[in-house]
Amino acid sequence: LSLGPFELADTVIGPLQVHWYGIMYLLAFTCAWLLASRNSQRPWSPIVKTQVEDLIVFGAWGVILGGRFGYMLFYSADKWLADPGMIFRIWEGGMSFHGGLIGVLVSLAVFAVRRGRNVADVFDFAAALPGIGILAVRVGNFINGELWGRPGDVPWAMLVDGVARHPTQLYEALL
Repeated sequence: LSLGPFELADTVIGPLQVHWYGIMYLLAFTCAWLLASRNSQRPWSPIVKTQVEDLIVFGAWGVILGGRFGYMLFYSADKWLADPGMIFRIWEGGMSFHGGLIGVLVSLAVFAVRRGRNVADVFDFAAALPGIGILAVRVGNFINGELWGRPGDVPWAMLVDGVARHPTQLYEALL
């Protein structure tokens, strides 16, 4: 698969190996922080501006830990049980959306309780935050050549290992 200018999927900067997926997560958290900062100043907001950073940190940990645990549980339980240390080898990949969603819900509930806020109000406030991030992460999946759809004969199908496939990552990003 050749994506032209996107062949920077594994760029090395000094001792760091930079992945598009990681850049997209950084973009997602930054956009969520910016939107939460703006919305925290609205009169209806249950979150005050000084709580935004904590909210984003709780959410980020929820996404990362939940996404990893979810992947291990839903897609690699047999490997995980055989090698429990696998959960820490994040460089081998593996995150799941639904695990991340569960992780965020748990972490935001903990945030709400610790800050004396109504859990439903915090969920309502946070509901608008992940949209741009989901778009960005799915674009990262596309750039990294992950999560291709089933074979298709539509004009925009992508040639992957000699098979024309639906770019489901882009469908999900647009939705």
